[in-house]
Amino acid sequence: MLHVTFLGEQAIIDSETGDAVSVPSRALTLLAYLVVHAGMPQPRHRLATLFLPDSPDTQALTNLRRELHHLRRALAGAPDLVVTTTDLCWRDGACEVDVRTFDAEHTRAIRADDDAMFDIHATAALGAYRGAFLPGCDDDWADPVRTGLEQECVDLCDRLAAARRRADDRRAAAELMRRRIRMRPLEETGYRLLMEIQAELGDRSGAVRTYHRCAAVLERELDVEPDPVTRDAFQRLLGDGIVHAPRDGGARAPAPPLVGRDTAVATLTDVWDRASAGRAELVVVTGDAGVGKTRLVTEFARGVRRRGAVVAAARCFAGTERLPLAPVVDWLRDPVLGAACRQIDPQWRAAVDLLMSPGRAGRGGEGAAGAWRRTRFVEGLARALVAAARPTVLVLDDLQWCDGDTLDVLHYLVGALPRAPVLIAATMRNEDVDPARRLGLLAASAPVTTVELGPLDAASAADLADRLAGRSLTGAEHALLLAGTGGFPLHLLAAMQSGVVPGAGDERAARLQDLLGSRLAGLGADAAAVVALTAAAGRDVSLDLLVEAGDLDPVATVRAVDVLWRQRILRETGRGYDFTHDLLRDAAYQRINPPQRWLLHRRLAQGIELLHGDDLDPYSAQLARQYDRGGRPDRAVPHYLRAAELATATYGYDDAVRLNRAAVTAARSLPDSVGARRHELAALESSAAPLTASRGYASPELQASLERAVDLAEQLGQREQLAAGLVGLWSSRFVQGRNVDAERVASRALAVAQSTGDGESLGAAHFACGGSAVSLARPEEALVHFEAADALTPGGRTLWVGARYDVHGRAWVAHALWLCGRFDDARAAATTAVALARTDDQPYTLAVALAYGAVTQQLLGDSAALTRTVDELGKLCDRYAFAYYREWGMVLDGWLRGDTGPVADGVERLRATGAFARMPYWLWLLADVHARAGRTGTARAILDAALTAARSHTDRWWLPQIERSRNDLA
Repeated sequence: MLHVTFLGEQAIIDSETGDAVSVPSRALTLLAYLVVHAGMPQPRHRLATLFLPDSPDTQALTNLRRELHHLRRALAGAPDLVVTTTDLCWRDGACEVDVRTFDAEHTRAIRADDDAMFDIHATAALGAYRGAFLPGCDDDWADPVRTGLEQECVDLCDRLAAARRRADDRRAAAELMRRRIRMRPLEETGYRLLMEIQAELGDRSGAVRTYHRCAAVLERELDVEPDPVTRDAFQRLLGDGIVHAPRDGGARAPAPPLVGRDTAVATLTDVWDRASAGRAELVVVTGDAGVGKTRLVTEFARGVRRRGAVVAAARCFAGTERLPLAPVVDWLRDPVLGAACRQIDPQWRAAVDLLMSPGRAGRGGEGAAGAWRRTRFVEGLARALVAAARPTVLVLDDLQWCDGDTLDVLHYLVGALPRAPVLIAATMRNEDVDPARRLGLLAASAPVTTVELGPLDAASAADLADRLAGRSLTGAEHALLLAGTGGFPLHLLAAMQSGVVPGAGDERAARLQDLLGSRLAGLGADAAAVVALTAAAGRDVSLDLLVEAGDLDPVATVRAVDVLWRQRILRETGRGYDFTHDLLRDAAYQRINPPQRWLLHRRLAQGIELLHGDDLDPYSAQLARQYDRGGRPDRAVPHYLRAAELATATYGYDDAVRLNRAAVTAARSLPDSVGARRHELAALESSAAPLTASRGYASPELQASLERAVDLAEQLGQREQLAAGLVGLWSSRFVQGRNVDAERVASRALAVAQSTGDGESLGAAHFACGGSAVSLARPEEALVHFEAADALTPGGRTLWVGARYDVHGRAWVAHALWLCGRFDDARAAATTAVALARTDDQPYTLAVALAYGAVTQQLLGDSAALTRTVDELGKLCDRYAFAYYREWGMVLDGWLRGDTGPVADGVERLRATGAFARMPYWLWLLADVHARAGRTGTARAILDAALTAARSHTDRWWLPQIERSRNDLA
C-alpha cells in the first residue's frame, strides 16, 4: 500500500518499506489538486491551464502528460488515479491519503451523536492533520484549501478540548489548546482557553506564562497588547487567588521606542533588499553594550516579518551552560522553519532530527573519522535553515559568544548556498572581541556589512527621554540626562525608570552599574529574591524551577515574576524567562554576596534534578555549571561529561572540547584522591575524539591531554585505559614526525596490552608498532606487527585514529612490502585495501585507503593508476573537508603533472599543522619536480632539507632514495 501525504509534508511513501517514492514536486502538486477534488473529473485542458499558465496550450498539454507519466509511475498502477483521454480524476481506493482521512474523520466527528463517538473520530482526524496543507506551495488554488483545512482542525481542537474538560481530562484539553495556539498564534481565543484550563489544573506558573507569551507574540508581531477580553480573563484569574492583582491594574511598561537610527535602518534595508532577491548576506551591528544593537535588529526584523519574510531569532550566551549548537536549535524551533524542514531530502532531515532529539546519540565520537560525518551534518543543518524557500532573516544576538560549530553551519550556508534568499543579522559587542577575528571563515564566504552603532546624539537622546517620560522635559533635564547617561539608550531607560541620574564624571561602567543597581534596588523583597535566583540560573529559567529552588511559596513566586515581566526586567523566552538585557543579569548577579551565590547555585542544581530527574540530558550542561559554581565539582564532573558526550554525538566538537575542559578543571579542583584522578581521567578520555576531529593529530592540546591521561591511567593501575592512551599518544607523536618517541610509546603500548590480555588493545598496539617500524626502515618487522594486528581485530573494527584496522593496515603494509622488494604483493595489498574500503559506508576509511594507495602507486611508477587515484582522493577530500590526506593528494597530483605549485602548497600545509610524518618523502617529490624541469640548484637545496628532516626526525624509510638523488645531482 502507498501512503500519500500532503499535510505537513508532501510525499508518497511505500508503507511496507517506509521509503519515499521519487516524484517531481509539480507532479505531487497536481496529485494534491486531484485529491482535494476527489470524485470530480478534471478536464485535461483546464489542468494544463491551471498548472502551466505560461505555456502555449499545446505545450501545456504535453507537459501535463509528462507530469501524469511521473504520477502513474510513482503510484505503481494504483486504481485510485483514473485517467481518460479527456480528464483525470481521483477516486479513493488502494492508497491511503492523509487529506482524505482527515476529511472523512472530520465529517464523522461533526455528525457524532455523543461525546464518545466524537472523541474517537476527532482524535483520528487530528492524528491525520500533521501540518499545513502543501507547505511551501503558493499556487492560488492551494491557499483557500489550506485555510479551510486549518480552520476545520482549529474547530476540532476547540470542540474536543471542551469534551475533554467535561470528561475531567484537562491535561489532554491543555495539549489541544497548545496545538491550537501553534496553528493560530495571533488568535487570543486559544490563549484564553489554555489559561482557564491551566487554572483548573492549579498550574499557577503555566497560566501566567501563557498570558505573557500571548502578550509577547502580539507585541512582536502586531505591536499591540492583548485585547480587553484577554486582559479581563487574566485579571479574573488573578482575582481567583492564583496571584494577587498588581496595584497598577496590570499595565505593562511600554517598550522603549527606536529613535535616532534612521541611517542604520536604511543600511539594514539595503542589505535586506539584496538578500531577499536571492543573495546570502551577512550584516553585523556592532557597538558597546547598552547602545541599542538588539533593539535595532529586533525592530528591523519585525518590519520584514510583517512583509512576509520568515524571521527566526537566537541568542548566544557566555559560559559552559549553553547547549551544543544552541542558536541553530532555536532557529529550527521556529514554526515556519520547523515545518519546512519536513520537506527537505531525508539525508538532510536526519541532521535536524539528530540535533533536535532530546536523547540523541550519534556517531560523533569517531575521532578523525567523525569529521566527514560532521561535514554532512553541518550541510544538513544549513539546508534546513533555508528550507522555507522564501526570504529569511536569521537573527543572532551577541555574536561575540557564538560557538565555532554554529559559525561553521553559517559558513556552509553562505558559502555553499550563496543564492539562498537569507540574511544573517547579528549583533556584536565591540569591547569583547575583534569582529574580523570572530567571524573568521564566515566573513570569507559572504559579503559582510558592518553597522557601527554609537550613542544617541543630543537631539535623539532628548526625544527618547521625552517619550519615556510621557512629557516634554526641560532643557536642563535633557542636559543632565545626556551628561549622566552618555546617550546610551539602555542607560537612559534605566535612569528614567529608577529616577536616578549618575554624575557626568563617572566612568561609564560604574555609571551603568549605579543605574541598573538603582533600578533593581527599588524592587520588593519577593521580586528581588526572584531576580537573584534568575541571575544565578543564567538563562531561560522556568517558573517551575524558580518555585522549586526558591524560598517563596508558589503564589508569591508567580506574582513576583509577573511584576518583573511587566516592568520589563524579565522577558518570556518560550522556554522560560530571562533578563531583557545581559547587563541587567550581570548587575543582578553582582548584587549577590558570595555565600548566597553558593547557596543559590546548589538549590538550582537540586531543583533541576527534582524537576527533570527522568531525563537530565537536555539540562546536563546547565546542571554541571550549577554544581560547579555551588562548590560541588565532584557532582559537576559527570554532568559535564554527559553534556560533552551529547555535543560530540551531534558533531559539536568545539562545545565538546569546552565542556571536557571544564570537567578537567572541576576534577583538578578536588582534593587529590583516587576518585578525583578517576574523574580527571574520564574527562581526558572523553576529550580525545573531539580534539582529534577539531584540532588534528598533531595538536599540542591533544598531545598534552593524552600525556596526562597516560600518567593518570598508570597511577590508577588502569591497564586497558593505559594501553588505549598510549596508542593515542603514539598517533600524535607519529604525525608530528617524532619517530623515535613514537616507537618508544608504541613498544610500551604493546607491553601493556600484552599484560591485559585484551585482543583489541593488543591489535591496536601491534598496528602502532608496525607503523613505526615502516618509518624506521624495518619493513620485515613491520610486516609481523601488521599481520598480528589484522588477526587480533577481525570484523573491520574501527581504529582509534579513525579508519578500519583491516583497511588501514593493508594500505600501510603495502609500503612495507615495497621496501622488501615484493612489488606485486605491495600492489595487491593496496588494491585490497581500497576494495575493502568501498564495502564500508565510511568515506574517511576510503580516503585513507586511497591516500596510502596513491603513495604505493607512485612508488611502483604506475602513473595511470596514480592519476585515477589522486583524482578520486581530491574529490572525496573536497566533498567531506578531509584535511591531511587532501594534502597527500595535492603533493602527488602535482608531482604527477610536474607542477611545483600544488606540491609546495601541500608540503607547506602539512608543515603548518605540525604534520611532519613522511616529510622527507614529500620534500623528495618536490625536489624531483624541480630536477625534471632542469632547476638542479633548487632541487639540490630541497634534497638537503629532506636529508636534514630525515635525520632530525629519524624518518629513515626514504633516506636511501634521498641520498641517491643528491648523488645524481652532484
